[in-house]
Amino acid sequence: MVADKKQTPDRPRAGGTESQPQAPAQADASKRKPWIKKTPVEIILEQVKKQEEKVAELKKELAKEEAELQKMRKATELLGGS
Repeated sequence: MVADKKQTPDRPRAGGTESQPQAPAQADASKRKPWIKKTPVEIILEQVKKQEEKVAELKKELAKEEAELQKMRKATELLGGS
């Protein structure tokens, strides 16, 4: 159940004037880089690159986990486990 918000005298209503000045739209446009449309080939190549980076990171994590497993197996052998 959603509670209704009460209007308080110190708060302006939603339809009221705002006291915050707004920056002109042109100032934002000069800060942003222009949008360059990518071709489907560029999009696929970018996705392939991201996937390769992800796989490389996962391989590093796997190697780290395998090394940890080997340490545990050695410790188990030293303690007389099977």
